[in-house]
Amino acid sequence: MSDLGDIRVFLAVAQQRSFTAAARQLSMTAPTVTRAVSALEDSLGVQLLLRTTRQVSLTSAGAVYAARIEPLIRQFDQAREELREQHGDVAGLIRINAPLSLGQHILPDIVSGFRVEYPRTSVSLTLTDRFIDIVSDSFDLAVRVSEPPGDKSTIWRKVCRVRRVLVASPGYLAAFGTPETPDDLDRHACIAYDEEAIAESWELTHGGRRRKTRAGKLLAANNGELIARMAENGEGVALLPHFIVDDAMARGTLKQVLAEWEPPELWLTLYYPPYEKLPMRVAKFSDFFEKYVTHTRPL
Repeated sequence: MSDLGDIRVFLAVAQQRSFTAAARQLSMTAPTVTRAVSALEDSLGVQLLLRTTRQVSLTSAGAVYAARIEPLIRQFDQAREELREQHGDVAGLIRINAPLSLGQHILPDIVSGFRVEYPRTSVSLTLTDRFIDIVSDSFDLAVRVSEPPGDKSTIWRKVCRVRRVLVASPGYLAAFGTPETPDDLDRHACIAYDEEAIAESWELTHGGRRRKTRAGKLLAANNGELIARMAENGEGVALLPHFIVDDAMARGTLKQVLAEWEPPELWLTLYYPPYEKLPMRVAKFSDFFEKYVTHTRPL
């Protein structure tokens, strides 16, 4: 029988279409991944992958084998997980995706604290401000800061509200004036946050009144920390979560503007693939995460 580890390596290469990417995913070296796939091919007596200098693709036999074996591996893992859960054992790998800024702020302490409590778990973290497809990218859990979700294909859990604030540097305000109403923002450099680093629309409300302004005419970026630093440098007005700018506001390098005007509410949400039942390790991590951000270090 082929070694189960070699099969897992083959499936990772088949999914990633790359030995190097599969090695990164599995925390292995590329030569080790190559040897594992070769050993599996030798054991089966058939070529599973076509290797070229540019890409890796499945042979027809490899595609059939991957389609047949992948559900079996999932069932094997599920059976092992269910057996562990019956004995109260929280163990195994948790693959987590989170936004870059939020992940840098809170995940080191959360993961460290969680692994102290559940030392038989391991954690794989991927930080990106791009919205990922949690199913096709094989994550167990995705952390998102976004408007209330409308996605019907995944399971989600609201953790808390994420407060945002309009800020600018004292130097910028001294040079260009402090906005008194949202209409004044049309005359200011408003730095946009957008996944593709293009313009965005800011909607602000106060006492039943609603105003919109376009941000990103001069500057846009796809990372909140970068935008905060540009705002501190006097590049314009930014709309960012409190957890990114609170330290700068305490130092006095950023000041709040238009405090009475509220942007749309954002949620901190946990997303899951369409599990019939959350694996115990994922459920325990979710509970630990929520307790941390709502009690230990509220956002």
